Amino acid sequence: MEKRLGIIGIIITDRFKTAPEVNEILCEYGSIVVGRMGLPFKDRGVNIIDLIVEATTDEVGALTGKLGMLEGVRVKSLLV
Repeated sequence: MEKRLGIIGIIITDRFKTAPEVNEILCEYGSIVVGRMGLPFKDRGVNIIDLIVEATTDEVGALTGKLGMLEGVRVKSLLV
C-alpha cells in the first residue's frame, strides 16, 4: 500500500485525564510521525496536538481510531 503525507489534528479537553493515554498511542505509532506540535489553548480550555505523518491509509485509520475512542479526545485527519 502506498504511503501518503497527511495531517492529523487532535483536540484534548482534559489533558490531565487523557494525555498519558494519548502519548502512549502516539509513541506506538511514532514511526509514521514526521513532526509534532502541541499547543495549550487556555482560553478555550483545550490542548491541541498537530501531527504531520507519512503513512498508509490503514495506519492513519488505526491511529485515529484508537485516539478517537478516548474520552475527551477529538481527532480529524487529512491525507494527500
